[in-house]
Parts: sequence; structure tokens; C-alpha cells
Amino acid sequence: MSLVVTGATGQLGRHVVSSLLDRGVAAGKIVAVGRDEERLADLAGLGVQTRSADYNDPASVATALEGAERVLLISGSEVGQRLPQHQAVIDAAKAAGVQLLAYTSIANADTSGLTLAGEHLATEQAIIASGLAHTFLRNSWYLDLYLDQVPTYVEHGTVLGAAGDGRVSAAVRTDFAEAAAAALLLDAPQEVYELGGQGFTLSELAAAVTEATGTTVGYTDVPAEQLTTVLAGAGVPEQFAAILADADLGLGRGDLEVAPDDLATLLGRPATSLADALRSTV
Repeated sequence: MSLVVTGATGQLGRHVVSSLLDRGVAAGKIVAVGRDEERLADLAGLGVQTRSADYNDPASVATALEGAERVLLISGSEVGQRLPQHQAVIDAAKAAGVQLLAYTSIANADTSGLTLAGEHLATEQAIIASGLAHTFLRNSWYLDLYLDQVPTYVEHGTVLGAAGDGRVSAAVRTDFAEAAAAALLLDAPQEVYELGGQGFTLSELAAAVTEATGTTVGYTDVPAEQLTTVLAGAGVPEQFAAILADADLGLGRGDLEVAPDDLATLLGRPATSLADALRSTV
């Protein structure tokens, strides 16, 4: 079986390739597709097949997917450009006659009000329209995004957000990658997996950071506009700052909360907890 992982030079994609290898898939059966030729060379050193392709170059994508049996389409990172980029992969997968197209979507894509959800839902609809057998891996928020901010939380003594008492079913990136690898290897995966860990509020995040670091950290809830301004002032690109603030609003509505069952089923264990993730970080 030829397993193609697009976006394989990104953080999630590399973890998926590693998980496939850990699960006993022969390196020569894995095709890692990406733009960064240097990072592809690293994967080639493991015996993995590598092919260079760019989502913005449909011809390169079609070449990369030749002979593919199962494909994992990892969503692109260019917000606003994702649908045409993903369509190139869908078209190439259909032309190659792949048996399964898996796609990394977002939690509750069909009901979410998040700005980010629009392109994900449109991609899911395009995959359905293609007639390809598929599975949608609807990932909630990356817990890593909070873990990376622990030094900032500690420095300022607060987690700043606009989520109110909303809960987020965040999970570490490696868990999402392991789940994607598991789904790719199933004979008949579900059409949709709502993937996330045990949910928590940002107040509970602050309490967990306090417990892990020994420094008191609270939660400060602010309007989304103020959060955008603060993030932009801290050096976050303005468009991304607005997306993060919008995600907090969605978190407050429950857009990023899912039951932990699907992720635990694919992993064969509970998702890594917030407390355990923090202990391995601080």
C-alpha cells in the first residue's frame, strides 16, 4: 500500500510520517510530499520516498500523487488560499484513483462559526463532490499553542483571552498526528472523526499553569478587539492575531469542544492531558 502524506515537511506532517514508521509501515511504502527540499532530504534519509510539490502548482501535485493508494491531505497554512490549494490535491487524488482521501479539518466544521472553519467546510464539500472515499479528521485546537505561551503567562501572571467560560478540547500535535496515521491504516475508517482531548476553560488552563510552574497565573477575559490589539502589539501578524481572537470567540460558543472518544479510540489510549503536557514542558 502506497501512503502519501502531503505537507510532510510541516510539524504535523513529520509527526504523521514518524507515527506510520512507528506502526511498522515500511519506509518505502510512505511517500512524503512537501515544498522544503532540505526537510524532505531528512525524511529520505529514513528510507521514506520523497516528492517535491507545491499546493499552488497543480502539475507538481499530480506528479507527486501518481500511484498513490491512500492520501492524507494536511490542510495548507495560507488562510484565504486553502480551497484552491486543496482542490489541486483532490483533483490529483481523483485522477490517481486513490482508495481513500483523508483530510485534516477543524472541529465541528459543519456547524462552527469560526472564520477558519469556512475553508475547511468548503474543502470537505469538495471532497464529497469528488466521489472519493474519504475520512475527515476534524482536529480541535493544538494544545501546543498554549504550551508555547507558558513563559508569557508566567511573566505577566495571566492568560489573556476572549473566551469567557467556553471549553476547548485541545490536544497535543503528536496525538493528532498519531490519530491521523491510525485512521490512514484502518480498512474502513469513519467518514468523520471529531478529535480532541478532555476539554478545559482558559481559567482552568491558568490554574494548571499555576500548578505546573509554582507561579500564580490567573485568567483575564477581554473583548476580542482588545485581544487582537494586544497580540498585534506583541508582534503577532495582524491577520493571525485577528484569527486567534476569533478562535477565542468560537471557543466561548463551544465551537472547539468535542467529546474525547474519537481521539482516544484512534490512539488506543486517552489523549495526553493538559497536566501531563505541562509537566513535560516546564
